[in-house]
Amino acid sequence: MDIKGDNEVLKPIQIVFLLVAIFSKQAIAADADPNKVGEGNALALKTGSASPLVQSAMRVILKNVRQIHDEAIRVATLDALRNPATCVVHRVRVNDEVKAAIIVKLKEEGLLAEGGEAESGIFPPLNAEGSACPRLTLTLSGAPGSGWGSHHSYPGGLAVHEAFNLQSALNFAALYRNVYGKGFLINLDWVIAAPAWHDWAKTMVFQWNADGSIANEFNFGGTGHNDNYGAPGDSRTGAHHILGLAETMARGLPPGMVIAQASAHAAPTLGNEYKVVNWLRAASLIARIDPAAKGYLVIDKFGHWRLPPLNHLWDGLDLNKNDQANVLLEYQIHNLSDADFVESIPAAANADLLLKTVAKQFGYGAADAAVYNNKFRNVVLAYLSAERVSFLYSSYGLDAVVKEIEALKTRGIIILGPKP
Repeated sequence: MDIKGDNEVLKPIQIVFLLVAIFSKQAIAADADPNKVGEGNALALKTGSASPLVQSAMRVILKNVRQIHDEAIRVATLDALRNPATCVVHRVRVNDEVKAAIIVKLKEEGLLAEGGEAESGIFPPLNAEGSACPRLTLTLSGAPGSGWGSHHSYPGGLAVHEAFNLQSALNFAALYRNVYGKGFLINLDWVIAAPAWHDWAKTMVFQWNADGSIANEFNFGGTGHNDNYGAPGDSRTGAHHILGLAETMARGLPPGMVIAQASAHAAPTLGNEYKVVNWLRAASLIARIDPAAKGYLVIDKFGHWRLPPLNHLWDGLDLNKNDQANVLLEYQIHNLSDADFVESIPAAANADLLLKTVAKQFGYGAADAAVYNNKFRNVVLAYLSAERVSFLYSSYGLDAVVKEIEALKTRGIIILGPKP
């Protein structure tokens, strides 16, 4: 991986979470228990940790995070990303009784629809569950970047996804300054920390099944009907987004950084402030903190939860209900930098098709899901990435894909399987 500051950046677009949700659907292993640690986690961690691509991505992430000036943000972020024994702070001493109470409160606040596996979806299994230091079951080097068949859905894909997004955020910040002039402030600590933290909870949500597939993700943060301050609106989103916010809130990280983090799936502009507000409200309930007392939210003169005024926002303004004053550039930058799904989801679909097509040349068949996923598909993607497989095919054809997999076989990374 060679990620440089002058890389071409993604085109500015608005995240469409529904698209990600559609492509993230997967078939969970029939015998997988969502309340238990993933049986395939250890193998996935071994595969991702051995990949030069994944470890290069980790170096990119940590190099950038070390540039954060705010000591509290830097120390907390490094601990979360590189310490395999880090404590999941928002889950400290969260027993079954506490979980049930939080779920009730989420429903009362209109942040959780009735039905579904709410408990396992909002409280994925951890090591030392309910203790003073519950711990992750995966690190970035073993976790996938998304659900089965979606972007970066291979061991260590989370590290690759985060490295790309983090560098994209820095590229966007530089681009705004280069085009519009340097006479305004961009908090680069927030620009770095927001993407570093945003997908962190995927280490909990997307655990590996024994057959090499990935656990399903739960969606909440609204009811899907009247989420816009009681008006029609849908603020439901993937659990990883809200759980990551719960963790940064529980660790006491500053409001501006946390709101930037919350802007990944929708910036609080173009009528979408209510979504960011609802995600922060849901996260605060899970973190068991008062969002107003901690400065993450305020209540306006109409009784609505709103984002707090930061960097002089609201100064001299008499806001009406629908006025949008929270336009910090850091929020927009993070939203834009999280949009790599435009390329990475199609690349994932293409790569899966290509690997199924060539697998028989290496002794594998997709019909035997466990063998195919664990020994072929997940290994190839962890070393090459879905993007590279897809790009090789579009540039040079199927033979180029086979050649790169042959090189993995020569190195002993792919072992010739029994003919399907």
